[in-house]
This record gives sequence, structure tokens and C-alpha cells, in this order.
Amino acid sequence: MSNHTFLRRTRQAALASALFVALAGVASADPGPRGGMHGPGGPQGASIEAAIAHVKDQLALNADQQKMFDSAVAQNRAAREAGRTEMIRVRDAMKAELAKPEPDLAAVAAIADAARAKGQAERLTARGAWLNLYGTFTVAQKQVVRDHLVERLARHEAWREKMKARFGDKG
Repeated sequence: MSNHTFLRRTRQAALASALFVALAGVASADPGPRGGMHGPGGPQGASIEAAIAHVKDQLALNADQQKMFDSAVAQNRAAREAGRTEMIRVRDAMKAELAKPEPDLAAVAAIADAARAKGQAERLTARGAWLNLYGTFTVAQKQVVRDHLVERLARHEAWREKMKARFGDKG
């Protein structure tokens, strides 16, 4: 392999790595349909959205609360779809830059940063809808959500302890 080919392949690998990092940053910002490890509202999948949605059948929502619930679900879907669209936009920008002899990775980074900020704003809006719904709950409804979150966090802690025992404490 010639030195020129080696340098070209090395540069392509570095740019592909930059694409991966840019896309991973945008994709990880999307909490998915059920929250996620870093979903908004709480750590380790204990998101407000996921908790309320999971126990919905136990909440006996009134008509106004049901409308708020449906609206919050719609906002979550819109936020996820916007995140997907932004991820595609970042990917397409990276592909366009990689097609150039001297790609401008700073331009792609700026697009990725803007996509991440837009996604964060969308998620905060959706979370606000869930918090507004939660604010209408009775004490009994809040207790159902609380109990679910306590259970989820306990399961997570048990899992963490199991992993520490299996792999050792690394942090």
C-alpha cells in the first residue's frame, strides 16, 4: 500500500470516527419512547414520563387529565421525531463534508451542537407537559407514581450491586 493510500484511509477513518461521535451525541439525547438511562426527569430510566405512562391504568385519570396525558404523549412523539430528523440532518452534513477534499469538521460540529440544543428544548417542553399533568394529580395518584419510582430505583440499585459484585467496583 502506498503512503498516499495509507494517509487517505487514515483520514477517512478519522472522519468516520468524528461522524460517529457527532451522531452518537445527537442520538443519545433522544430518550426514546420510555425514557431511558438518561431520559429527562430522572436518572436510570426513572423518568417522569415513563413512570406516569407505566402506571396510567392505576391512576383513574379524569377527562381533563386524560386530555393532558394524550397531549403529553403527542409532545413526546413529536420530540422523538424531531430528534430523528436532526440526527439525519447531522449525518447528511457529515456525509457532504466527507465528500470534500478538505472537510470542515467544525461546521459539522456546529450543526450537531445546534441539533442537540434543539432536541433538549423539545424534550424540556415535553417534560413540562408531563409535569403539568402530574401537578393535577390527587394525593392518591401521586402516591401511585411515587411508589413506581421507588420500585424502579430499588431495582436499579439491586442491579448495580449485582454488577459491582460481578465486575468489581469501578466507580
